Amino acid sequence: MSSLTLIRIALRALFRNRMRTFLSVLGIVIGVAAVITMVAMGEGSKQSIKAKMTAMGTNAITIMPNTTRIGGVQVASDDATETLEEADIAALRENAHYIDAVSPLVTASGQAVVGNNNESISLMGISSDYLKIRNYSIDEGVMFDDKADRMAKVCVIGQTVVKTLFPDTDPIGKTIRYKNIPLKVIGTLKLKGSSDFGQDQDEVIFTPYQTVMKRFNATTEIRTIYANSIGEGYAAKASDEILQILKDRRNWTKATDPFKVRTQEEMISMITSTSDLLSLVLTAIAGISLLVGGIGIMNIMYVSVTERTREIGLRMAIGARGRDILLQFLFESVMISLLGGLIGIFLGVVATEIVKLFLNWPMSITFLSVAVSFGVCFVTGVFFGWYPAKKASRLDPIDALRFE
Repeated sequence: MSSLTLIRIALRALFRNRMRTFLSVLGIVIGVAAVITMVAMGEGSKQSIKAKMTAMGTNAITIMPNTTRIGGVQVASDDATETLEEADIAALRENAHYIDAVSPLVTASGQAVVGNNNESISLMGISSDYLKIRNYSIDEGVMFDDKADRMAKVCVIGQTVVKTLFPDTDPIGKTIRYKNIPLKVIGTLKLKGSSDFGQDQDEVIFTPYQTVMKRFNATTEIRTIYANSIGEGYAAKASDEILQILKDRRNWTKATDPFKVRTQEEMISMITSTSDLLSLVLTAIAGISLLVGGIGIMNIMYVSVTERTREIGLRMAIGARGRDILLQFLFESVMISLLGGLIGIFLGVVATEIVKLFLNWPMSITFLSVAVSFGVCFVTGVFFGWYPAKKASRLDPIDALRFE
């Protein structure tokens, strides 16, 4: 029996029981659409995070004390108890050959007040190099000078702060009161947008780090130092050099490193691997519905074999071979699965575009996910249709004709 004849027979059988066929196809449709949507969500998130982190500079480096926090309490890692100091910044600027910018980051928490407007926001103490490291740029006014404005009560603010505290006026030259200390606004930053973790990067108030350390925190401790390597491919060398300079300053001989030095490339790799794991979990969850759809096909095929036992016996009696019966039911199973796959791919693409349009989530459909989904549909049809088809092909023609 030719393949074309088997396809015609399979189509007639499927259209004879439209509701049953529809319900079988529906299970595959839901499974495939869910898989494509989940994969698109995971891939889109990964690409979005990677793009935003790359936009901050793949040569960015973060330096922190080698400690962890448990319940809000800072706990030293093994015997590493060193803290970062202002002298470390000077040492890095003088001795490092693989970095071209370095800035501390010191923060203070409080309320920023301008007249009747106020906002709860962290005050960030930095040096002017921080703008270069984090790709900020001045929109209006000027950036404070690290030497001339040391401990000065001046600040530069982001666009979100401008809208909140100065909605109807030019902020340049105006004063923000922060913990009852006046800070004169000397510049505003260009719009930057949200970070890779959804944080508003325009909701910032920058001031000289010595101002935060001495006037607000009364401390000499620096929690974080940011740096930039001299170019692409130098981040690893810069990282090793930074750690060695900090060790040499302290005559460090212990086995444990006193500081964590993390490059942007390491952070991108770590976040990407986490995103890949999340995508895998989401896809596995969505794949369960595809498995349920396959089981539904098997059940339907079993029912079909039972209902058409006399038909099978009659076909065998007039010359149909067991192989022909096997292929007939296998074709029906595969056609149900592939039809569900095609509709599911279409609905998955539509669902992805709807989520992207109305929820503004990063979504990305890859050709591989579509190809794999379609291939899985074919395998599902063969796998779950094989056993019922095999059972049909092994029926005895005489017993089949006697079946009531």
